[in-house]
Amino acid sequence: MTTRRIRGTAAAMAMAGAVSACSAPGNGGADGGAAAGSVVIGVSTEPDTLSPLLGYGKDGNSKIFDGLLARKADLSLEPALAKALPEVTDGGRTYTYTLREGVKFSDGEPLTADDVVFTYRTVLDDRTNNTAKSELDAIKEVRADGDDKVVFTLDYPYAAFAARTVLPVVPEHIAGKQDPNTGAFNTEPVGTGPYVLTGWSKGEKLTFKANPDYWGGAPKVKKLTMAIVADDDVRATRLRSGDLDGATLPPNLAATFKSDDDKKTYRATTYDFRAVTLPTGNPVTGDTTIRRALDLAVDREAMVGTILDGAGRPAYGPLPLDDPWFAQGIERAHDPGEARRVLDEAGWKAGGDGVRAKDGRRASFTLYYPSGDKVRQDHALAYASDAKKAGIEVKAESATWEVIEPRMKHDAVLAGFGSTGDPDFGLYTLLHSSLAGDGFNNMARYDNPAVDEALDTGRRSQDPTARKAAYDDLQRALVKNPGYTFLTHIDHMYVLADRWKGLTTQTEPHEHGFAGGPWWNVEDWQPQA
Repeated sequence: MTTRRIRGTAAAMAMAGAVSACSAPGNGGADGGAAAGSVVIGVSTEPDTLSPLLGYGKDGNSKIFDGLLARKADLSLEPALAKALPEVTDGGRTYTYTLREGVKFSDGEPLTADDVVFTYRTVLDDRTNNTAKSELDAIKEVRADGDDKVVFTLDYPYAAFAARTVLPVVPEHIAGKQDPNTGAFNTEPVGTGPYVLTGWSKGEKLTFKANPDYWGGAPKVKKLTMAIVADDDVRATRLRSGDLDGATLPPNLAATFKSDDDKKTYRATTYDFRAVTLPTGNPVTGDTTIRRALDLAVDREAMVGTILDGAGRPAYGPLPLDDPWFAQGIERAHDPGEARRVLDEAGWKAGGDGVRAKDGRRASFTLYYPSGDKVRQDHALAYASDAKKAGIEVKAESATWEVIEPRMKHDAVLAGFGSTGDPDFGLYTLLHSSLAGDGFNNMARYDNPAVDEALDTGRRSQDPTARKAAYDDLQRALVKNPGYTFLTHIDHMYVLADRWKGLTTQTEPHEHGFAGGPWWNVEDWQPQA
């Protein structure tokens, strides 16, 4: 009897694909529709790559791949490609994994320790364009010990290292023959996971079939289609029409399905926050007084109530209020009067049009939000309204990411971030000055020596008390000089046709869609009796 396991972390990149209206799940069709064992899910985005060497699935649950470890429903770690949790020796500097026997890649080749070594060494290679490699900074060496053992030697004890080994493992016999940055493996992946990619129409859909030889047991959902539907309203319409079996939706749209008897709504708490980046290089957003005033002017509670329909919490920093690492006492009240006072005191005086100015420079900047994302749009407009009451002009504009990315250095962006597992996972890439402007890492180009010191201490210390103190210091430093205006932590809402059992949700990071929601463990679903 095959032992099943509950897999995944909700932190993988969103995957997607679209299905034409003529193949609605309710009536069958070209994509199988409601045929037994077929599921069509609508999500908002697709990944740039399906290669773990470039960052895909780095937090686990990629469906095509497995890591040495995986996360259970409660986010605790369990063995995946490894047969057990690692043996930790040398004061936390050596981690030894023994591989599960009999695991094969979907092309039939066996998994070996060399595949694991190849994966990690390639990710860490400076020539590989993986912007997440700093998350594996602690690794000094990774080597194979025979065919079934992998040994990691660390430069320093890293308390969260085991959780980093959910990184998907790729086959050296395929990926090793290609350039990791440009090779065909990026769009034609081969892994050990429960599903095999059968097609990818960029901007339209990704289709998968169950891996019949999956070491965890063949999934009951035999065909999975992820539909890329960027616009929230369109996604809701297609779900209502039966064109989709399930979808991720903003709270206000998910609420419209409450009376639909054949669909079920799921709500997942998250570390996913919305924030406005305040680029250091912009003379307005880089001004500490402007940053503090915006932090005071914003009405977070109103955003939770009106934009999120109560499905979320105010964000006073990157960590949610109920997280054990949250620094108590940093909550700030909505105080536009105090915002105006600090601006007055710093010499930002109101002009005839109500917009403040100092030394001939107006307190005005552009805030971009991605087109089709109504939740971000509503946050951006509410933020601009709150800022106006303090005398700061925020010009909210929608644009595609192709337009936004070149402007991130100087213009504000309504961004989304958040990682589960350990505070180091999300905070280091968000705030450390060494990663300023490194893709979507540290988008605000924030540079604060006190925050850098806290991040380094939190990463390198094994002492929980020292780590807690460091992250407390970091969060308090962000109050004094916020490089982002943190707005809300958003609960993720999902609606799904009620045809399967075994569905659960996890506490999720920012990345969701394919790996998040009630389909995070789709390979474990069973048909309703």
